[in-house]
Amino acid sequence: MSTMNISLPDALKSFVDDQVSQRGYGTSSEYVRELIRKDQDRQRLRNLLLDGAASSPAAPADDNYFEALRNRVRNAKA
Repeated sequence: MSTMNISLPDALKSFVDDQVSQRGYGTSSEYVRELIRKDQDRQRLRNLLLDGAASSPAAPADDNYFEALRNRVRNAKA
């Protein structure tokens, strides 16, 4: 694992320290890693949404569409 040193103003350092103690993180590194993972997830979701918005619809999202989805879920459980 690589290391990275960052500089924070006192107010941000206090905030990170508070989050570590209040939210059960073992170290400030664990907290920062979690923030980075969440940001990666947010970016992936944003890209998926943009890709979906740019694509043409495969089928109209009407009552029949949603009923077919429900049926697929029911059949997958069986």
